[in-house]
Amino acid sequence: MARQRGGMLCVLTQAAYRVVSAYCGETCIPHLVERMAGSDLLWLALVSCIVTLASTGQQGYRNPTDVSSYGLDLDCGATGTPEAHFCFDPCQNYTLLDEPFRSTENTEEIQGCDQDMRGWYRFVGKGGVRMPETCVQPYRCQTAAPMWLNGTHPVLGDGIVNRTACAHWSGNCCLWKSEVLVKACPGGYHVYRLEGTPECSLRYCTDPYTVENKCEKTCRPEEECLPLNGTWDCFCRQSLNGSDVHNLQPQLDCGPKEIKVNLDKCLLEGLGFGEEVIGYLQDRNCNGFLKREEGNWMSMNSPVQASACGNILERNQTHAIYKNTLSLVNELIIRDMIFTINFQCAYPLDMKVSLQTALQPIVSSLNVSVGGDGEFTVRMALFQDQNYTNPYEGAAAVLSVESMLYVGAILERGDTSRFNLLLRNCYATPTEDKADPVKYFIIRNSCPNHLDSTIHVEENGRSSESRFSVQMFMFAGHYDLVFLHCEVHLCDSLNEQCQPSCSRSQVRSEVLAIDLAQVLDLGPITRRGAQSLGVMSGTPSTAGFLVAWPMLLMTIFMAWLF
Repeated sequence: MARQRGGMLCVLTQAAYRVVSAYCGETCIPHLVERMAGSDLLWLALVSCIVTLASTGQQGYRNPTDVSSYGLDLDCGATGTPEAHFCFDPCQNYTLLDEPFRSTENTEEIQGCDQDMRGWYRFVGKGGVRMPETCVQPYRCQTAAPMWLNGTHPVLGDGIVNRTACAHWSGNCCLWKSEVLVKACPGGYHVYRLEGTPECSLRYCTDPYTVENKCEKTCRPEEECLPLNGTWDCFCRQSLNGSDVHNLQPQLDCGPKEIKVNLDKCLLEGLGFGEEVIGYLQDRNCNGFLKREEGNWMSMNSPVQASACGNILERNQTHAIYKNTLSLVNELIIRDMIFTINFQCAYPLDMKVSLQTALQPIVSSLNVSVGGDGEFTVRMALFQDQNYTNPYEGAAAVLSVESMLYVGAILERGDTSRFNLLLRNCYATPTEDKADPVKYFIIRNSCPNHLDSTIHVEENGRSSESRFSVQMFMFAGHYDLVFLHCEVHLCDSLNEQCQPSCSRSQVRSEVLAIDLAQVLDLGPITRRGAQSLGVMSGTPSTAGFLVAWPMLLMTIFMAWLF
């Protein structure tokens, strides 16, 4: 589709411009514009043209007859004709040609012809925005003998240059010729002065590689936008220099279960790697071909697990850091140097990450099945700090008398966006038997025991995590150990009220039958120096009396109360 650019062709005679310049000099032109500000549009247009020519005159006006030698910025009529003094800028006055069929990739057998095309044109659209600068095969661009530009395109500032357009036919890339004028314009486009074609069927073609914004996404510096089977996409540049290996920096996706190491395929090719690249982690048993990803990337995964695949785990006060090394080779047998890449992922410490990174946490797990909604996994652990990032490890948790015990539970597997974790009942027993009749309730009917001021429930029923804390205690008598039990419930946040509303009457109400199949167990928990609290040589110690007697009273009182 062709359309004329420019509503009014700005025409000004050289004589008029010279008269103005000779009369008052070029410095008076701004004053002339000001004086004529109130005149009609025609005079304003004339002034605009004078200003345009003034800027041209400052660079030196060029005669159109000297195109081949000097170039010019304006197109004027032929010398010796009445139109010789009429000039205009072709970058502002042209016909748009939005015709994709002119693409050199078009192989439709249609005998099109441009014999009647005369004037200044600008190519736009999917077919290309510039003429090709190399010979085009016959029967392209919907014509028999396609025409191409025999020479390079001018750059901005060259003015209007003279070029030859050639038509390819019968094995001769320039069997027919036609002179064209070309100008580079502000905005990065070119305009062409065409004078028809010498014969039919000849047509001016466009280079599809010059299409503007042809790729839907922006290509990276290592890529270029190229067509493949009629579709434009980003492909690796063939001229990449692989000498700077430091450019090959991995892009890491630090997932909860895997670390995904992404490498730039284009840079790998620049380093001499082929389509198939073999990767090895620190543990050579973890190896395989790198996986092809979208956007010219290749990847390999490493598990988020201490010691797995040679992982090195480091911890500080805020993060857990997994480190490993990826080695790259081209083939199974190696004669060249192995290329290695060190990578690491740092995970902020939270309840879940701290349990993953602990060597031997005191933890309990329970698989819960919710009818029709899948399988879930709940874990509960003992922590030493109020941030729930430092779990107790080993066979038992040992606490001092003034210590707080932090208990955290987490829903690890399942639809955590819909289901919340609710602790219905949490209680302690002096034995590991969860059905032991001697129970001290910390959470009862989803609410904390308000008679124990050391109990603090931080979260329960609001999300996939539940957390509470209580000051260390022991049962009266000859019990040195405490075992903790929590009945859990997966609350459907779409259909249930998950966050408990606690009142004194609700806390004092009777506990419904505990579903022991839904109970997580933790322990044993002991108090530091607990061996001195019992009977020594048949005689109770003073310390044992001071601590055991109040606890005995409390146990009796709580048993009566609840």
